[in-house]
Amino acid sequence: MDITLGKDQERELTGSIRRYLEEAFGEEVGDLKAEGFLRFVLHEVGPHVYNRAIADARDHLEAQVADLENVCFAEERSWWAQGRGVTRRPGRG
Repeated sequence: MDITLGKDQERELTGSIRRYLEEAFGEEVGDLKAEGFLRFVLHEVGPHVYNRAIADARDHLEAQVADLENVCFAEERSWWAQGRGVTRRPGRG
């Protein structure tokens, strides 16, 4: 799976890479090298990050669905028992 970015995103990230390399390592690189490095990261690292994000989202959704009964429970009441304090509890007739 190839991760693609828009031109504005590429330009912003290329600038960020150039700045990082200069500030962290004292290395000045041009746009061509920074773009090449960005392509490498997207190709080599991007899928790992993407898959981890998808797994985290799946785990979160599964936890929410597992707790759905507790989150979305509505107390059941008989029409005729309203106002008399009589309610049915879960699991009872």
